[in-house]
Amino acid sequence: MSQLIVRNIGAEIVRALKSRAARHGRSAEAEHREILRDALQGELGRGSFKELLLSMPDVGDDDDFLVARDLPRDVA
Repeated sequence: MSQLIVRNIGAEIVRALKSRAARHGRSAEAEHREILRDALQGELGRGSFKELLLSMPDVGDDDDFLVARDLPRDVA
């Protein structure tokens, strides 16, 4: 697991982090991880369009999606 060291953080930020961690019943370190995870979740989940298409389930054959057309029709 990687480590991250954050330097030059103001005392008021550290107090706010510790207060928020206490409200959520976790350590300041765990709260810091959760804040980073929440902030970057969109960046983590991005895949390519190809990956998105490959993740789609196989739901049937091409014939299942054909549209019946009544052509040609008499013009009256």
